[in-house]
Amino acid sequence: IEKIFESSEIEEEIAAYNPLIPDGNNWKATFMIEYPDPKERADKLAKLVGVEDRVWLQVGDENKVYAITNEDLDRSREEKTAAVHFMRFQLGSASIASLKNGSPLTAGIDHPEMRIETPVPIQVLNSLLEDLS
Repeated sequence: IEKIFESSEIEEEIAAYNPLIPDGNNWKATFMIEYPDPKERADKLAKLVGVEDRVWLQVGDENKVYAITNEDLDRSREEKTAAVHFMRFQLGSASIASLKNGSPLTAGIDHPEMRIETPVPIQVLNSLLEDLS
């Protein structure tokens, strides 16, 4: 736990972390790719270039909403992606209404080296709905 007591340091922390708070019509997430072995991690990060742009959410049968990533700075390079990305999923009012009326939420990644699609559990969705206006 950081021990910060100076006003300037507190303000710096607030400025750094406020952008991570949802705005009522979006969700924000930290996406971390973790491989404990350094060699395996380097290999995987090289193969996963661009994965941050292929992470999505889908409300019911609507179009996928792809994450808007790393708005503060670009974290990837041509030869490898970063292990950590900051994401924002911007939702339209119709999608928010649909979720509040019981539509399911699916999360996924459609990168050639990482294909994932999974329903978001109702308990998680109910918690996420609290962040929406």
